Amino acid sequence: MLSLMKKYEMAMIRVLIVMMGVVLALVVIDLGWVIGKDIAESRFFLLSIDQLLEIFGMFLLVLIGLELLETVMKTYITKGQPPYEVVLIVAIIAVARKIIILDIKEANAWLLIGIASLIMGLTVGYFFMKKSRTLDRQ
Repeated sequence: MLSLMKKYEMAMIRVLIVMMGVVLALVVIDLGWVIGKDIAESRFFLLSIDQLLEIFGMFLLVLIGLELLETVMKTYITKGQPPYEVVLIVAIIAVARKIIILDIKEANAWLLIGIASLIMGLTVGYFFMKKSRTLDRQ
């Protein structure tokens, strides 16, 4: 029974990987469409700040999706890398995306303090994770 469950789990993971790959391909196509449309509609091929923020947000969304895809593949398929490293990297990219597309005029002090706390926590966690891996190798 356990063997059957493992096979079922691996089949579902493979289906999720394919679906995530399709979604990422569609997002990349959409990103290309947005860039092309924005450039074609702009004067002198110059983009506005809002257009740049939209493009950067979509670009970082693709990076987050790629990191998630890599996490699923490394964690469940190869089982060669601990998942916490990739999860921290995905979280750092997600927070960076939030910072890049954040409208400072709309942000209040508590939101900025929360984002700063997230950055500090993720950075400290990543530092200690890397430090522990180097100590393990010695």
